[in-house]
Amino acid sequence: MSNPTRQVEQDCAAAQGCGAIELIIEPRDKDLGGFSVRRTLPTAQRKMVGPWIFFDHMGPAEFPAGQGINVRPHPHVNIATVTYLFEGEILHRDSLGSLQAIRPGDINLMVAGSGIVHSERERPELTAVAHRLHGLQLWLALPEKDEEVDAAFHHYPAAAIPSVTVDGVPLRVMMGSAFGVTSPVKVFAETLYLEAHLHPGQTLALPPAEERAVYVAQGSLKAQDTVIPEHSMAVFANVAGVVLEATRESRIAIIGGERLGKRFIDWNFVSSRKERIEQARQDWKAGRFPKVPGDEVEFIPLPE
Repeated sequence: MSNPTRQVEQDCAAAQGCGAIELIIEPRDKDLGGFSVRRTLPTAQRKMVGPWIFFDHMGPAEFPAGQGINVRPHPHVNIATVTYLFEGEILHRDSLGSLQAIRPGDINLMVAGSGIVHSERERPELTAVAHRLHGLQLWLALPEKDEEVDAAFHHYPAAAIPSVTVDGVPLRVMMGSAFGVTSPVKVFAETLYLEAHLHPGQTLALPPAEERAVYVAQGSLKAQDTVIPEHSMAVFANVAGVVLEATRESRIAIIGGERLGKRFIDWNFVSSRKERIEQARQDWKAGRFPKVPGDEVEFIPLPE
């Protein structure tokens, strides 16, 4: 997705939790026109968790016939974006010539690197009827040595993402390694991204990572005596033996990885260098980014 303004950080409620929890972030819904987005990263209280610098939970949204996701071409630099759907479908196009429908369980990894432009729309067959959309969109900061790599696009179908059951809890290792399983999805730094589905009373030990957080997409958890409510993110300290317990049927995302240095964000641009962001702004304003084949006419203007 694209940000409607240059401001990315959300005004979220934050609270301290148990000894293992550094912060609980409760985002406020943001209406993007027909559907809502909950943004937990970045916030004033917490900019990143490992390499993850942006975390949006979109929907679930109900679209009547004739409506749907329609995000015009917009640019990114120095990051990689990850799209993961629970329901629905998004049609991805980018300036490399990629044309890919992403469906539930798939992973779309778009490496912006030195610069890319993409759009997110829906096929006419979908918008012709009432439909739903529900998923996560995340941004990964790239290590400084990789910020200017060549742009690339990688699609991993649902069948390629490994699954494992831990103490009766089914989970998928979307990125990185955990519980003896390694995802095929490309990473640039030590990265962790899991999805798990817990029934009431089930428990799951958090896998190790230098930094890590849990987002409750559905349901409710507790860690020791601290409740982690639905649509909130708990950021955990790097301590061993942290166990999550579901108090309701819950679908959760676990993210984390190695700590990276400070990043600057302006609109859809992220970089370790302010001057790189200013260059990207001027390049977009002057029309120097490449076009998206098949979607060359429209674009999102640079917010001033």
